Amino acid sequence: MTINEIDRALADRASGDPASESDVRVEVATQWQLMWWKFRKHKLAMFGGALVLFFYLLAIFVEFFAPVNYTTYNEQYVYAPPQMIHFFREGKFGPYVYGYKFERDPVSFKKTWVIDESVIIPLRFLNRGDSYKFWGLFNANLHLVGPVNAEDPFYLLGADKSGRDVFSRIIYSARISLTVGLVGVFLSLTIGILVGGISGLVGGRVDNLIQRLIEILISIPNLPIMLALAAMVPLTWSTLSVYFMITIILSLLGWMGMARVVRSKFLALREEDFIMAAQLDGVPRVRMITKHMLPSFLSHIIASITLSIPGMILGETALSFLGLGLRPPVVSWGVMLQDTQKVAVLANSPWLLFPAVAVIIVVLALNFLGDGLRDAADPYQ
Repeated sequence: MTINEIDRALADRASGDPASESDVRVEVATQWQLMWWKFRKHKLAMFGGALVLFFYLLAIFVEFFAPVNYTTYNEQYVYAPPQMIHFFREGKFGPYVYGYKFERDPVSFKKTWVIDESVIIPLRFLNRGDSYKFWGLFNANLHLVGPVNAEDPFYLLGADKSGRDVFSRIIYSARISLTVGLVGVFLSLTIGILVGGISGLVGGRVDNLIQRLIEILISIPNLPIMLALAAMVPLTWSTLSVYFMITIILSLLGWMGMARVVRSKFLALREEDFIMAAQLDGVPRVRMITKHMLPSFLSHIIASITLSIPGMILGETALSFLGLGLRPPVVSWGVMLQDTQKVAVLANSPWLLFPAVAVIIVVLALNFLGDGLRDAADPYQ
């Protein structure tokens, strides 16, 4: 658009012409503004982004959102079924759930719990309940919702084999499962950018050597390597050590794709004038990568990160489900799903599969968000 055309469009804008105002807005918009406008058109990506934000807020404030601590148990209510919250009673707002009554199966004579609609358990929002230390900083006992009487049973998604609240444990698991994905992606991103940057920037024999190494690593099936590395983690290690080892294992198996993307971008960028000028000025290669080349395709990196996190979450869930990842007393979605390995337990207590539902929702939301970011990364297409 020429200067005269811009002046004409600005004059039309002053006269209230909406079409011309839109044209000028696009012409003077920054790269990030164009990306945001294109991203907003992707409805599934907007919905996925809202879900991802919700789950990460949940992970930050798990102690507040969970009705009880993930270790709190009541052996009296083993495998108690889920309770549904009712918000109105006798035409007035008053949240409550129905209680339980004990029944014995006439065939197997097993003890079972069923919902008893004659028993009303009143609930209170912003309820005082189990004490906790928020992020290890200060003591509190405020929860989003809970029973008025702390002795009353409250199991929104049922109870497990020890009488622990499945809903609270799913919320606590979000902190572990979601942060494993973030830390793992950060490590694999760092390795991929450095290796791919050196490969694309240096070229020659170094590039050939790195690419052959990547091809060899990609050709090895991930699952057997993942299982073998996880099985090498000693049982005597602390929870924190196992957590970091699992993230390192996932990172070592996930950096190759990022390295190839970075290499292809660097091969295109190293012929640009601003890169050649930086080389002539004697800029070190690490600084050239971080300060000159990476910002040129930062949007693509953001999209790649979003699409890589689901793989990390699924990897941790699979390892923990198989007993080779995180172990009790740590609680993650994979650790919780270990209880579903027995068909008899799953048939009688299907609510133990709710952690899998959480995994599916988060993975789908991250994929929707990543697709939207990938499309918005190049707003000119």
